[in-house]
Amino acid sequence: MRQLPLILTAAATAVAGPALAADITVSVEIPRLSVAAYHRPYVAVWIERPDNTAVRTLAVWYEVSNVAEGRDWLKDMRTWWRRGGRSLTLPMDGVSSATKAPGRHAVTVPGARLGGLPVGDYVMVVEAARELGGREAVRVPFRWGAANTARATGSTELGAVSVTVTR
Repeated sequence: MRQLPLILTAAATAVAGPALAADITVSVEIPRLSVAAYHRPYVAVWIERPDNTAVRTLAVWYEVSNVAEGRDWLKDMRTWWRRGGRSLTLPMDGVSSATKAPGRHAVTVPGARLGGLPVGDYVMVVEAARELGGREAVRVPFRWGAANTARATGSTELGAVSVTVTR
């Protein structure tokens, strides 16, 4: 009879385990634009609940070599800035990095970093803003806690964006 609580605990851990063991990879395409003055975009990648409440920032690509100047332009990613970016202290280990050249780039976040994220439906948001350019946000709904892949495509500042949850 005393073993029953241990069995129930083991069963509960097995059910919760996949979400805790899952990793998430966000692939972002930055298109090559034919413009007179090209500047690499600032990009923010974060998770939101379906009601648009920000959960966690996963990546911010900006001018990290000049922190003061780089931080001044972060507010151009308006959605991310208003939903939580302004409260972050940057640079932040594992989140901040330099802007990226045109091409495909990936951000992989180990499940341990997202251990407190309950199983459920979420939206990955990728927002880009470019000096002398435009601003665009791509939203990709996904399910945390089960292996899946979701995709969306931007139209100007961002190309294909995919979110892959693996176990």
